[in-house]
Amino acid sequence: MNDRNKLIYLIHAAIWTVIFLSPLMSFNHGNGVSLREYVFFSVGPLSLFVVFYLNYFWLTPHLFVTNRKSYFWIINVIVIVSMGIALHCWMTFTHPHHVEPHKPDFMMYRPKPFITIFLILRNIFNLTISAAIAMSVQLAFRWHQSETARTEAEAARTEAELKNLRSQINPHFLLNTLNNIYALTAFDTARAQEAILELSKMLRYVLYDNEEQYVSMEKEVQFLTNYVRLMRIRLSADVDVRMNTDIPTPCSIRIAPLIFISLIENAFKHGVSATGPSFIHISLKADNKSITFHIENSNNPKSSADRSGHGIGLQQVATRLEMAYPGKYEWTKGTDNDNKIYSSTIILHDTKLCNN
Repeated sequence: MNDRNKLIYLIHAAIWTVIFLSPLMSFNHGNGVSLREYVFFSVGPLSLFVVFYLNYFWLTPHLFVTNRKSYFWIINVIVIVSMGIALHCWMTFTHPHHVEPHKPDFMMYRPKPFITIFLILRNIFNLTISAAIAMSVQLAFRWHQSETARTEAEAARTEAELKNLRSQINPHFLLNTLNNIYALTAFDTARAQEAILELSKMLRYVLYDNEEQYVSMEKEVQFLTNYVRLMRIRLSADVDVRMNTDIPTPCSIRIAPLIFISLIENAFKHGVSATGPSFIHISLKADNKSITFHIENSNNPKSSADRSGHGIGLQQVATRLEMAYPGKYEWTKGTDNDNKIYSSTIILHDTKLCNN
């Protein structure tokens, strides 16, 4: 039995203890407590108890929930009306024997007809309330169970989709990186060897460290820094590459991994000109309120003949943001009026949720 079930049972026990002790309030003060009188007056709470758990354990889960509502209402009406009448008869014809046995003429306690009808209707009303509460509690409990199961299933589905997405990002990133190293080996073997060392550092992060839903901000920054350093090796002096990071030290902020890497890849792919000066400026800031990533580069789009990747990187960024930070991010992107500068800014409003 888990803690939640124990709490539910304790609540039931506490409520019914109060209800079964309520007859004590009707006893005359100073005359002591009579077991006979207590048993007599406890029949009312006992009838509520029977109707409540008849609905709670059987009628609601086996008839109402299974869409056999006609049987549910018929049985409830029969039980409640029968018990309402029986309870009135008990109170009327046994009262003198249990409370005042020295008065033999118990027929004098019979109420007038309209009072009888009123008392029976009162009993039926109380029993109906007990049945309605039982049904409501049982339906609320089942709704909570179904919502919990739905939430867990949704979380499992989301986690599976995230893992699948990461498995797509990893080969996409590796493909671009290996293409860059291959191009570097054609004119600078030493730099190619240095690039391979940088790649080995990044592979550990890509293949192992990013398997968690959220990773350390420091590790993500180090990964991005290594990637920029790797890409910078093969660039000429005409390309101005800058990366500025501003995160707390020590940093407890956590972030969904590999969200920004596709934007940086795109910047190196479309922001570097082979004929003139170009630039790539990257900024990453984080505090206890938000994470802000901004990248700006000269816009040198590839020709239609060189469209490797088919925009998969930006699609993955959009998907990852929606899955990892639904409703808690902003993403603005586009070129300036002259179509010479492309910029992209992502703001994540979830650092408190993801902090340790």
